[in-house]
Formats: sequence, C-alpha cells, structure tokens
Amino acid sequence: MKQFKEMEMNEKERYLFDLNGYLVIPNALSKRQVTSLNKILDTYIESECSEQMNTYRFDRGPSYKSLLNWGKEYSELIDNPTVMPYLTEVLGNEFRLDHLYLDIIKSGKGPIGTRLHGGPFPVKAHEFFRFADGKMYNGLSVIAYNLKNMSPKDGGFGCVPGSHKSNYHFPEDWKEMDTLTPIVEPVTGPAGTAVIFTEALTHGTLPWTGLDERRTLFFKYSPSSIAWAKDYLNPNDYQNLSDSQKNILEGPNARYQYKSSGGKVEFHKKRK
Repeated sequence: MKQFKEMEMNEKERYLFDLNGYLVIPNALSKRQVTSLNKILDTYIESECSEQMNTYRFDRGPSYKSLLNWGKEYSELIDNPTVMPYLTEVLGNEFRLDHLYLDIIKSGKGPIGTRLHGGPFPVKAHEFFRFADGKMYNGLSVIAYNLKNMSPKDGGFGCVPGSHKSNYHFPEDWKEMDTLTPIVEPVTGPAGTAVIFTEALTHGTLPWTGLDERRTLFFKYSPSSIAWAKDYLNPNDYQNLSDSQKNILEGPNARYQYKSSGGKVEFHKKRK
C-alpha cells in the first residue's frame, strides 16, 4: 500500500474517533470530484428512478452495474488519498473494500428506514472496536461521502457518540428515530465532506427534510481477513485499476508474506 507520510491522523483526530466512534473529514472530495460524481449519478437516476420515488439505493449488484464501473471518478475512490491515512489508522495497513452503495433520499425515510443499528452488542466477529497496546482495532468501518450539502436540520446520518464502547445493550425503545432524540447526534457537512465511522457505533438515518435530496456514497472496508458481505468484489471485473486498488478489492485473506502453493513456497510482496 502506498504510504501517505505527509498526511496522517493527528492526535486530536485519534482522540475524537476513540471518544465518539466517528470523525468528520472536511474536503475529502474536491469540488471537481463532487461535480463529476453527481453528473454521472444524474444519468443513472434518470434511467433507473421514477419521479415518484422518495428513496433509492444503488447497490453493488452485478459487476456491470457496480458503482465501480460507473467511471474512473467512482473507482478512484477505492484508495482516495485524502481518506487513506484515516483508514490505515482505523484498520491498519491490511484492509479490503467489503462492499459499497449509494443512497438517495428525496424526503422521509431512507432505503432501510430510520431505525438505529450497529453497536458492540450482540458481539459480532465482523463489527467491533478494541484498543490495546496504544492502538485501535476495528471491524467493518465506513467512509460516507456527502455528494450534496447537509445541515443538522435536514436529517441524514445520526449516531449515538461513544456507543461503540458501551458495556450494555442499547435500549430497544430508543432505536426508532422518527424524530430526533437528545441521545442522537446528527452528523452533517457540505458536499465533499466524508464521515468515517466504525460499524460498532450505534447509528442510523434520520428522516430527510432537506430542500434538496440527500446523496450519500458509502465505501465499507474490513480488515483483510474479515468479510461482512457474502459476495466478494473481484478486481478482474473492473478495468484500469491500479495495483493498490486491486489489492484492496481482494477477497478476505490473511495476506501471509509466504504462501504455500502446490508444495512450492511463493513470496508475496506485502502492501506498503
């Protein structure tokens, strides 16, 4: 993996992510990127969405329909240099892109409703947060890109800060977010903002009330040996990927430096 020595999570950012379970990354996308991503998205909305729809999810789907085949503007986000230092801090040097999708909400509830989910309980092998020996360890973790401006009154992403470290089950009667409650923090920002969060954080989508529609692009990463999605992204399904991007699309594996194959020991270069 390419090193990003000139950029890294600073002391305050580490503290805030550890404290809250999420971090806002301003200007994760340039204005040019936001414009290009929305322009491409507009063509797919026109072809796949009816005018009457209030919400829609562009999911991974077959490779020919995958967001990663929508053009370089989308595939280059696999290893977006702006967010890579945050991913390596949260997940370590060895991680993979587990799945991705793009949600649109014109009004009301999103594709999966407004119910809070995630959290440290029940214990899951693929969703966790741990801290040991001066380092954080996470399972499935998310980069969520705002493709439109979002203000706190609009709705959208909401979470319970610090819930990734809770020692008790989240109260069942607090999970529905039809309205904003004092324990839920809306996390917003202008177009181009990204939010990185651990899936061990209790989170969900608040009802959308903004004048413009919500457009959020989700890239979900896991440690290299772990999978959440039952189907794996195959780097051979996508064209013009860099070596770094191909590595990040590998299926779950332990990335052993030495791997036995038919009695022959092969050397596999580690990502840097």
